[in-house]
Amino acid sequence: MPIKHVLQAKGSDVATIAPDATLTELVDALAEYRIGAMVVSTDGRTIEGIVSERDIVRALCSDALPALRESRLLQLDRVHVRDIMTAEVHTCEPGTSIDEVMGLMTAGRIRHVPVVADGVLVGIVSIGDIVKARISHLEWERSALVDYVTTGR
Repeated sequence: MPIKHVLQAKGSDVATIAPDATLTELVDALAEYRIGAMVVSTDGRTIEGIVSERDIVRALCSDALPALRESRLLQLDRVHVRDIMTAEVHTCEPGTSIDEVMGLMTAGRIRHVPVVADGVLVGIVSIGDIVKARISHLEWERSALVDYVTTGR
């Protein structure tokens, strides 16, 4: 099954955030949308990076943010998304199979994969979306097999 079917079921809305947004704005947006990652984009069409809850945790625990560590105060407005985002983003296309995306997520230990068509951001899939789609497909297969065994059709 291609990823475009997952997008049809879940929708193609993608929450994006500008690279110059602050960590406060990022945390507020993640909470508001109840999501675990946002695509970093200035125009909402091109991908400059991706930022996730994991990136926030790594940033808070790293020596890369000495101002936060020295002051002992959580000054989230002094940190920008561009400072903590992952710049090398793994993407897929609408025609990419769910199995390929599952392999990409497993190999890269990533939970969110933006979907791009002709260089333009058209959606995003999470590991939860992939699991839900696989379970639905397996339930459909099971039902079809039960029908075949019980009715012969």
